[in-house]
Amino acid sequence: MKRHDARKDTLEVKHERRKQVVRLHKKGKGPMKIAELTGLTWPTVRKAIDLYEAGGSVALKYKKVGRRKGQGRSLGPAQEAHVRGLINEKRPEQLKLDFALWGRAAVGELIEREFGVKLSVRTVGDYLRRWGYTPQKPIKRAYERNDKAIRQWKEQEYPAIAQQAQREKAVIHWLDEAAIVNTDVRGRSYSKRGKTPVVYAPGSRAKLSMISTVTNKGESCWEIIDGNFNVDRLLSFLKALIKGKRKKLYVIMDNLRAHHSKRVKQWVADHAHRIAVFYLPSYAPELNPDERLNGQLKQGIRAKAPSRSKSVLYQVAHEHMEAISADTHLIKSFFQDPHVSYAA
Repeated sequence: MKRHDARKDTLEVKHERRKQVVRLHKKGKGPMKIAELTGLTWPTVRKAIDLYEAGGSVALKYKKVGRRKGQGRSLGPAQEAHVRGLINEKRPEQLKLDFALWGRAAVGELIEREFGVKLSVRTVGDYLRRWGYTPQKPIKRAYERNDKAIRQWKEQEYPAIAQQAQREKAVIHWLDEAAIVNTDVRGRSYSKRGKTPVVYAPGSRAKLSMISTVTNKGESCWEIIDGNFNVDRLLSFLKALIKGKRKKLYVIMDNLRAHHSKRVKQWVADHAHRIAVFYLPSYAPELNPDERLNGQLKQGIRAKAPSRSKSVLYQVAHEHMEAISADTHLIKSFFQDPHVSYAA
């Protein structure tokens, strides 16, 4: 019989082969005959018999070989936890490292500085993979961002606003503005390898503005504006927003200069029985669910052929917004984003 190569067998298969040897041995077969019948080598057969005679069936079981999990690593568990903590809580520049992002080289330099252990880039990558870290596109955030104010907003300020709105039977609207242009073509396009696809954008830039609100009940109010957004546009929209509404409106928006103008504050004060305005923490656009509506609109426009004129751009944007505003389930889904689920 052809000799069997057991190097690729699992431990379970090897165990079964040893038991097969013992069964033949009990039937009175000699080691050479057993080797011939099973395809195993004589030393393998002899070892199985010796193990059985010395320790019985229990001794036939294979023991795992090789290093134990974590054995031989350059960093101990406490050191690994320390590095993970620094990566999670700090940026490289905060630790005086000359890197903008946490890449393998940056993590390697951090490990060398903290523990005097120099690791190859590949080894650092192995550590990161074991820790569950993957390379991802970072989110851009302003230096002026105040994380303490954001936590306070989510844990204290907004819950108080929601409770107050419930007492007054008011409806909370989240307001935001967006610019719509006809030259913004993003994404990926398939093309033959080595031949970069070309996208033709209009030579003349057309720009529109949109102001909109969303509610967690799936309602959306919006207006597309020809030109830039300003105080007059905001006041016009707010007047239209409260028109015909039986319930008081709570409008939450960001800290754009126009939102804080004296004229806006005076108009809100004059109509305090119908509307109240609240402001999100500075530099935290991800807290506003209406940002998702803006993203849906821009994504839809970018997926279509670029509009060559402002009138076509207006028509495309208008049709897309009508489709979005009619889909209450889609608008409600904006509030399922982890950053705004607190307002769902």
